[in-house]
Amino acid sequence: MVLNDSDIQSIWLTVKLATCVTLILLLVGTPIAWWLARTRSRLKGVIGAVVALPLVLPPSVLGFYLLLAMGPGGPLGYLTGRLGIGALPFTFPGLVLGSVFYSLPFMVQPLQNAFESIGDRPLEVAATLGASRLDAFFSVALPLARPGFLTASILTFAHTVGEFGVVLMIGGNIPGVSRVASVQIYDHVEALEYAQAHRMAIVMLIFSFLVLLALYAWRPNGRTTKREG
Repeated sequence: MVLNDSDIQSIWLTVKLATCVTLILLLVGTPIAWWLARTRSRLKGVIGAVVALPLVLPPSVLGFYLLLAMGPGGPLGYLTGRLGIGALPFTFPGLVLGSVFYSLPFMVQPLQNAFESIGDRPLEVAATLGASRLDAFFSVALPLARPGFLTASILTFAHTVGEFGVVLMIGGNIPGVSRVASVQIYDHVEALEYAQAHRMAIVMLIFSFLVLLALYAWRPNGRTTKREG
């Protein structure tokens, strides 16, 4: 299976994008998930619905409104313009920002479930031993939620790799800047280059299978499955 330079470039850009989005969402999504898991606020339902919105919203709709928001007349575009950053649409940073919004539930929801499964008892024990809330979070909650972090990171990375509608709306189709693997496959099909599209699709298929294999082979207690006997 031989990939041309354009295919390899799009795969590298996809991996770069997915890595950046996963790292950013680990920082942004963790406090959101912790708050959703622990709060009793009436706003929990509203914030939870906002986080989950990309799961049901068509990618083209989300991409369209993000494009408007990041454009010169949008609030994000105005802010980046004032900061001297310039317009974000059709740039790699704009692609990252759009993907962060689109992949947010794939990071937050597994982490929220992991935090909720811990319960109150371990944190109460830590408090009786003199640990502050911050100490209890880092020394108790994070280690116990480690399997959730693994699942959330894998799902976020894989979901970002498979994006199409949002990245096409925000990033367009610029080689080396926004032409990720899914867009590259689309280009091959449009050009009737089915052999090249098939090679790229096989790479994506193998990657998706390995991601699912990693998830199903990992037990909730954080240990990989082993054959018995």
